[in-house]
Amino acid sequence: MQNNATSPAPAWAAVFSLALGVFGLVGAEFLPASLLTPMARDLAVTEGMAGQAVTATAAFGLLSGLFVAAVTAAIDRRKVLLTFSGLLVLSNLAVAFAPNLFVLLIGRLVLGIALGGFWALSTATVMRLVPENSVPKALAIVVSGVSAATIMAAPVGSFVGDLLGWRAVFIGAAGLAVIVLIVQFATLPALPPRDRANIRVLVELVSRRHIAIALFAALLVFSGHMSLFTYVRPFLEQVTQLEVTGISLTLLAFGIANFLGNYFGGWLLAKSLRFTLAVMPLAIGSAAFLLAQFGGGIHAALPLIVLWGLAFGTVPVGWSAWIARAVPDKAESVGGLLVATINLAIFLGAALGGLTIDHLGVWALFVISAGVLAVAALTVATGVGAKHRVPRTA
Repeated sequence: MQNNATSPAPAWAAVFSLALGVFGLVGAEFLPASLLTPMARDLAVTEGMAGQAVTATAAFGLLSGLFVAAVTAAIDRRKVLLTFSGLLVLSNLAVAFAPNLFVLLIGRLVLGIALGGFWALSTATVMRLVPENSVPKALAIVVSGVSAATIMAAPVGSFVGDLLGWRAVFIGAAGLAVIVLIVQFATLPALPPRDRANIRVLVELVSRRHIAIALFAALLVFSGHMSLFTYVRPFLEQVTQLEVTGISLTLLAFGIANFLGNYFGGWLLAKSLRFTLAVMPLAIGSAAFLLAQFGGGIHAALPLIVLWGLAFGTVPVGWSAWIARAVPDKAESVGGLLVATINLAIFLGAALGGLTIDHLGVWALFVISAGVLAVAALTVATGVGAKHRVPRTA
C-alpha cells in the first residue's frame, strides 16, 4: 500500500465522513428491499417490476465504478467525492416525488452513478488519508458504514414506511444525504489525482487469469445474495406470513448479524482467506435452500436469516482484502473493477430474480439462488488462491 507521505497526521475525521457517505449510499441502495410491496402498489406495477429499482442502480453503478477513475483522472478527488454526495441528495428526492416508475428509475440511475463512483475511489482515498500502518483500521471504519446501513435501512425503512408511507422514507434519506455532504465538505482535504487510470490498464488487469477467476467468483456470490435480499420482503410476507412489525424485526436481526459478520470475517481472514471466501457463500446458499423448505414458520426462518446475515457480513471484507492484495499498486483501477463486478452482480440478481419471482414464485427464487451460491463456493475453492494471510482489520 502507498504511504501517506503528504499528511502530517491521520485525517480520521475525513475517514469517518467517508463511512458516513457509505452509510447514506448503501442505505439508499437497500431501501427498496424493505419497501417493495408498498412501492409496487402505489405505482401500480408488479413487485418484480418495482424490484428493477435495484437493477437500475446497479446498471449505472457498474458503469460509474468501471470508468470513474479514467473519466475524472485530472480532477481533485475531494471535488469528485463531494459531487457524488450531491447526487445522492438528488436521487433520493427524485424517488420520493416520483409520479411513476419511469421517474423513479431515473432517480435510481443517478444513485448508481454516485454509488459506483464513490466505492471505486474509496479505498485509494483512504490510503491517502492515513499512514500505511493505519490503512486496515481506516478501511474497517469505512466498511462499517455498510453494516450500519444494513442494520438501519431495511428495518427502519419498513417500519417508517408503514407509518408515514414509503415516500417519507426517501425524503428522510435525502435529509441524511445533506448531512453527509456538509460533513464531507468540512473534513475532506484536497486530494489531487495520482493514479492515471485508463481503459488499457483495466483490460490488462482483467486479462490476468487469477484476477478474472476471482471477479467471476465474486459475480456469482453477490448476484446470488442480491437475488435473495432484493425479494426478502415478499418471501417473509408470502411464505413466512409475517406482518410489517415482524418483517422489520426480522430485517433488524439480519442487519445486526451482518454487522457482527464484519468482525467475524476479520478473524476468519486472519486464518484463511480461501476458506472464508469459499465457505461463506456456501453458508448463505444453505440458508436459502433451508428457508425454501422450512421457512413457513418464524421459529425456523429467523435463525436461518441470522445465519445468512452473519455469513454475508464477511463477504465484502473478504473480497476487498483479496483485490487489494492482488494489485496493490493500482488501487483505483482494481477498486473500479470490483465495484463494476458487484454492480453487475446486483443487476443480474435483481433482474433475474424479478423474472423468477413473477413467473415461478418466491420459493423457486430461493432454490435457484442457493444453486448459484453453491457454484460460487466451488469456483472459489478450485480457482481462487491466496499465498499470504490477511492481517487483522480490528
